[in-house]
Amino acid sequence: MTDRWTAEVTRTAAAFADLVDDGWSLPLPGGGDTARRWSGLSALGAQDLPLARLAEGHADAVAVLAELDGPVPGPGERLGVWAAEPPDGRVVARSVGGWRLTGTKRWCSGARACTSALVTAHAEDGRRLFLVDLSAPGVVPRPGSWRAAGMAGSDTVDVELCDVPATAVGGPRAYLDRPGFWHGGIGVAAVWAGGAHGVAAALAEAVAAGPDPYRDAAWGAVDVALHAVDAALAVAAAEVDADPLDAAGVAATRAHRVRGLAVRTGLEVLATTGRALGAGPAAHDGAHAARRADLEVYLRQHHGDRDLAALADAVRAAAPADVVRTGR
Repeated sequence: MTDRWTAEVTRTAAAFADLVDDGWSLPLPGGGDTARRWSGLSALGAQDLPLARLAEGHADAVAVLAELDGPVPGPGERLGVWAAEPPDGRVVARSVGGWRLTGTKRWCSGARACTSALVTAHAEDGRRLFLVDLSAPGVVPRPGSWRAAGMAGSDTVDVELCDVPATAVGGPRAYLDRPGFWHGGIGVAAVWAGGAHGVAAALAEAVAAGPDPYRDAAWGAVDVALHAVDAALAVAAAEVDADPLDAAGVAATRAHRVRGLAVRTGLEVLATTGRALGAGPAAHDGAHAARRADLEVYLRQHHGDRDLAALADAVRAAAPADVVRTGR
């Protein structure tokens, strides 16, 4: 397992470096071409989910820096966004002759593939966002904290920070309170949708080989689900471009809906393709098995019922009681 994990991390890191060095970039969200941004992330997710995870983080970091007037990334710089805040992982920021970060950051994708990362930390005036040079002394990734086979190539591990110099990006809560926070959440959903397309490819190939009533029915269900999430992404992109600063106040609701649909689609595709194809591809087709394992793990980035409950709160707050009751 260790050798396979190391090989996956090395492969994905090299692919990520090549992608950035080749000038890969996406339009910024809300700039009039958001559909191309999300379709690009989806296409990458269909090909390689661990690589898409790193690329999405890089693209999100570029967008965050642009939105908060942060430094412009240099050529070849590979960025990540490390913003998870679990109860057992906390980074403290202190300003004594410059900002310094200390603590354990969990869920750091691209821990050794990225050159810099945007890191959330707790300061005296609230949670802040910082840009950290990952080559700085005191930045120590902890290999071995990721145990799953799925998404192993994303090198998502714990990182210890010990008195690490950092540059503040925006003010207190600027990262969370900006409209782009929710636009970025839909970018992740686009990658999930792409991962579902990648898993579905094996079923599409089997259906193309000849008619079979059970597989055909399975493909019909998968086709409906995939087209629904693709359509939702297209509609959301148009809405973001029409209101990039979220004057309507619906960015969070939109993001929760699209993310929830993308997760539901991914789970449906995993279950339906599994039933239709049986054990053969999962056991003997290495690429398909890897796509399944990657998608199963990556979908867990969604907070499940907690996120669905947050959506319900938003809908209830925005709509009259009779609309909530009747759906009209």
